[in-house]
Amino acid sequence: MGGPIVARAHFAEAPHVGNPPIPRSNARRTMNKPFQPTGENDCGRLFLRAAAARLEKDYIPKLEICLERLSESDLWWRPNKACNCVGQLLLHLEGNLRQWVLCGLGGLEDDRKRDLEFSPTAQPSGTELRDRLRRTADEAVHILRNLPLPELLRIRRIQVYDVTGLHAALHAVEHFSGHTGQIIWITKLRTGKDLGFYSL
Repeated sequence: MGGPIVARAHFAEAPHVGNPPIPRSNARRTMNKPFQPTGENDCGRLFLRAAAARLEKDYIPKLEICLERLSESDLWWRPNKACNCVGQLLLHLEGNLRQWVLCGLGGLEDDRKRDLEFSPTAQPSGTELRDRLRRTADEAVHILRNLPLPELLRIRRIQVYDVTGLHAALHAVEHFSGHTGQIIWITKLRTGKDLGFYSL
């Protein structure tokens, strides 16, 4: 149980742009499914399940809806050089999630080139950006759901930091959340429309 698990080699196909909006009510029911206590390690397992659910059922569906609304030119628009565009943020999200979860928790080799996330040699299409992020997120969800609990307390080095598995998982999800909010704001700014995420 002490060794890192390895991410799967095969990825699920990402949905195509233009699919019907994901029903928000079903996503909420999935995230709120009751957790049945089984022992003293319940807190760690509950945290991992919640982290995986946030990625899979909340952040990724919202980003995919944003990509349905944005044009290719919108993806690379930014108001000034001090701001990041949606394309840069999506590349950055994929790179960070891969480094902290697939490599940091899942044991893959870390070959991240962070600078290229903000100065890419080409501008990938919205479809390519979506598919890359979805594949990485699917792998991250798999790792989080299946991580042996002792890995939460094991120290490992990610970037220049010595962190526990718990720290790595928490950082990955809160970092993803922050940039998801930025992309949602840019989408509303560019389209002038509400995205209808919540129907209270």
